[in-house]
Amino acid sequence: MAELHFFTGTMDSGKSTLALQTNHNHAARGRVGRIFVTQDRAGTAVLSSRLGLTHEALEVDGTFDFWQYVVRTLTQGGRIDYLICDEAQFYTRDQVDQLAKVVDELQIDVFAFGILTDFRTALFEGSQRLVEIADRMNVLQVEALCWCGKRATHNARTEDGVMVVEGEVIVVGDVEADGGPPAEVAYEVLCRQHHRRRLTAARAKAVSLAPEPLPFG
Repeated sequence: MAELHFFTGTMDSGKSTLALQTNHNHAARGRVGRIFVTQDRAGTAVLSSRLGLTHEALEVDGTFDFWQYVVRTLTQGGRIDYLICDEAQFYTRDQVDQLAKVVDELQIDVFAFGILTDFRTALFEGSQRLVEIADRMNVLQVEALCWCGKRATHNARTEDGVMVVEGEVIVVGDVEADGGPPAEVAYEVLCRQHHRRRLTAARAKAVSLAPEPLPFG
């Protein structure tokens, strides 16, 4: 029986690497799949891992219909045994429901990979729906680490070196700050304690290097 699998973890936990490995394992057994991705770090229509591995993929935007794509491919004589769906947190609720329909009606396995929560600690739309309806949910065992050495559980966003907890969920390219020059946007994984305190690695280092206050007297 085909199943809808959801693999999740923070940034740096190896999701894209596992997606590539999953595709390799199934292809090596003679199965035919399709790889989908949206807003990958390497650009459009590419699935990439931080280890430097890449694979061509089909780009998913907000209007993409998985059900229509699969049905059209099959009716035209194509073969699809499984789908690899990376960055699934960015999928819409309807798109995740389409993936479930592909599994149930066409008996095609779907392997979805994505981050669970955004930099505000709120569930992504796609991830929330996958948690609700996936046959299997798997938390990746490769633990990303906070700068303090504890297990990282939260994704943090910084703009010009300052951690922020408000703003657009998806940032592509530069961010304009009050009409000024584009802000430098970066991401970092933190443990819950340091995310709550907004204590990034750079800020922790700056605090540790700050001079001690002079005593009175």
